[in-house]
Amino acid sequence: MFIGEMGCWLVVGLMALWRRFKGSAPEDRGYQAVDTEENGDAEAAPQADDRTKLLHTGPSILRGYRVALLALPAICDICGTTLMNAGLLMVAASIYQMTRGALVLFVGLFSVVFLKRHLHLFQWLSLVGVVLGVAVVGLAGAIWPDEKPENSIGQPEEDSATDGGLSDAARAIVGVLLIAGAQIFTATQFVLEEYLLERSTIDPIRVVGWEGIFGFSVTLLAMFVLHATIGSTEAGKYGYFDIVEGWRQMTENKQVLISSFLIMISIGGFNFFGLSVTRSVSATSRSTIDTCRTLFIWIVSLGLGWETFKWLQIVGFALLVYFTFLFNGIVQPPLEFLRVPDEEIEELLPEEPIEHR
Repeated sequence: MFIGEMGCWLVVGLMALWRRFKGSAPEDRGYQAVDTEENGDAEAAPQADDRTKLLHTGPSILRGYRVALLALPAICDICGTTLMNAGLLMVAASIYQMTRGALVLFVGLFSVVFLKRHLHLFQWLSLVGVVLGVAVVGLAGAIWPDEKPENSIGQPEEDSATDGGLSDAARAIVGVLLIAGAQIFTATQFVLEEYLLERSTIDPIRVVGWEGIFGFSVTLLAMFVLHATIGSTEAGKYGYFDIVEGWRQMTENKQVLISSFLIMISIGGFNFFGLSVTRSVSATSRSTIDTCRTLFIWIVSLGLGWETFKWLQIVGFALLVYFTFLFNGIVQPPLEFLRVPDEEIEELLPEEPIEHR
C-alpha cells in the first residue's frame, strides 16, 4: 500500500521534467485561488489580484521538518487497515460492510468536535441514511450468502476458520469490535488530513507521497520487530508475523503477486483523489463518497460472477446514493423544515481551499 503511495513521487518527478521541457518554471506556492468575480472596471483588476494573493499568504504548517506531521495520518492508516483486515478474517464480508458503514458517523462527529464544523439536521440524517444503506446491503449478504471458493493458498479451510479455539459467536464479536475500532482510526486519519491540508498549500499528490514514505518506514520497522520477537520463534513460525513465509507465499503464488502489484498502483491514485476531495470539500464528504465504493465493487463482482443478484441490495444502494447526494447538497431535503438557505450551506467546491493553477 505505502509503496504505491510512494510511487506518487514518480508522477511528481515526471511533472517537473515536463515543466522543464516546456520551459515554465514551477512555482512552489501550492494551489492558487481563482477570482470568479467579473469586474468591469479595469482599475479593480490589481485589487482583485492582491485579494487573491492574500488567500495563501498565511504560514504553511507543512513546511520543513513539520512535514513529518504527515506521519500521524499514515500511522492511523496502518492501524485502521490492520484492524479491518484482522476483523475480516473473523466475520463474513456482509458483517464487515455493515460495521464499516459507521465510518461516516465517526468522521462527522470528529469534524464537529475537533474541526468546529457545523452540520445541519438534514446532514446528520444523511449520515444515518448512509449507514442504513450500507447495513441493508450487508443484511442482504447475510440472508442470502454466496458460496465461498475453497482456500487456494495452501492452508486447509478448517484450519483457517479457527482462531485460537474461539467459538463462532466469540469470533464474530471480536471481529466486529476490531472493525469498529478501525473506523475510529480511519476517521481520525480523515480529520487529521483535513486539518493539515487547510493550513498548508502543499499539493495532495505530494501529501500522498510523504504519507507513503512515513507509512512504509513505520511498517518496515514494525515488521522487523514483530518478526524478531514473534515470527522467528517456533510458535510464531508460518504465522502472520513470519516475514520469510509471507514473502514465499507472495512470490510463489502468481495470483497474490499480481494482485499485490495492482493494489500498489491503484492505492496511490485512490488516496490522491481522496485527499483532493478532503481539501476541496471536507473529510465528512469524502467519507460519504468513499462509502459509495461498495456500489462499484458490487457491480464488478456481479460481472465477474463472484456475487449473485439480490433485490434487497438494490434498495440498500439506492439509499446509499440518495443520502450521499443529499449530504453533499446535490439534491434538496424532501421536507420543508429540513431545508436551510443556500448561503448557510458550505459550497460543494469552494474557491478558497483549492484551485488548480
